[in-house]
Amino acid sequence: MINKKVANAEEAINDIKDGDTLMLGGFGLCGIPEKCIAALVSKGIKNLTCISNNAGVDDFGIGLMLQQKQVKKMVSSYVGENAEFERQLLSGELDVELIPQGTLAFRCMAAGYGMPAIFTPAGIGTEVAIGKEVRNFNGKDYLLEKAFEANFAIVKAWKGDTAGNLIFKATSRNFNTVMAMAGRITIAEVEELVEPGELDPNQIHVPGIYVHRIFKGSDYEKRIEKKTTSI
Repeated sequence: MINKKVANAEEAINDIKDGDTLMLGGFGLCGIPEKCIAALVSKGIKNLTCISNNAGVDDFGIGLMLQQKQVKKMVSSYVGENAEFERQLLSGELDVELIPQGTLAFRCMAAGYGMPAIFTPAGIGTEVAIGKEVRNFNGKDYLLEKAFEANFAIVKAWKGDTAGNLIFKATSRNFNTVMAMAGRITIAEVEELVEPGELDPNQIHVPGIYVHRIFKGSDYEKRIEKKTTSI
């Protein structure tokens, strides 16, 4: 069995280079690959295209990469919590493709399944459809959306083994599962790393065949994007 363990985030992202396209798992700040993002910031890679549900916040997640002007283009469904993102968008410094959340998920899934494209009714009659092929099936229009092509998918799981099998905890599965299947090279950071055979096979969410590198992170912040309390 192939051992896919690497020492740390720095080794895992070592061959990511300027101009690459990255998928980054997570939803809000839940399940984001904190350690790999920090390593990317330290490495100073530029002109990245980042595919992610959102763009983090100003001082955490992808927001850290935006602060360092490392991102050339963001492909997201929601970016409303990041003032620096807004500033770069309005000033023309950042190219942005906003797409429906379901479309984002299915374009990831199509890449993982080896499908070149999907048809979806989402976006018909809106700016999302401009310049894209529309076909009618059974009297209803559908928009052709191409599968993503990402050099790397970077995800964060709760548990994993050295063969790359992954288990996610609760809502941190979000976009992590479909993105893990979709990158040409998939990097997984985990809170707990064990030997093959120690994970319950009935609980595995992403089989190791999709994962190329895995490492154990530590001291995860797990920030809450918006904390709501009651008196």
